[in-house]
Amino acid sequence: MARLQEKYEKEIIPAMIEKFGYKNIMEVPKLEKIVINMGVGEAKENQKVLESAVNDLTLLSGQKPILTRSKKSIANFKLRENMAIGCKVTLRRTRMYEFADKLMSIALPRVRDFRGVSSKAFDGRGNYSLGIKEQLIFPEMEYDKIDKLRGMDIIFVTTANTDEEARELLRFLGMPFAL
Repeated sequence: MARLQEKYEKEIIPAMIEKFGYKNIMEVPKLEKIVINMGVGEAKENQKVLESAVNDLTLLSGQKPILTRSKKSIANFKLRENMAIGCKVTLRRTRMYEFADKLMSIALPRVRDFRGVSSKAFDGRGNYSLGIKEQLIFPEMEYDKIDKLRGMDIIFVTTANTDEEARELLRFLGMPFAL
């Protein structure tokens, strides 16, 4: 069992019940899934770039990503319908907690001039989005094997009803929010 999952069950649930006054343990918000999305715009000219992004995401997440495809054709971007333009992976259960632990304790502190992540990137329904500019902050990535720096979007989907509940949940899990 992941360290973060044990912490959730032993420490976070009682703290959330105390703070928000939940009557039932099932009311306590929990992390449902983490979606990692990597958009690769230059994949329309070169499919090797997309393969490299898929390999990077597989290495980071521990599972094979699916390809995301364009929904419609846009002539100005030289984009045709159903063309592969990115990849994404959805993490749940143990892999989700392992990735969240790795992100919060190892990867984010390695960001240059890191002062914490924004506490305003919630969507109003208790989900949090985080953008990363380069994949090198993760320990699995080897600098010599990277062909190009690629960013990614990481979305934390929670069962929280409000942003305040989700913010507290992520704070208890160890998300380093800026002051």
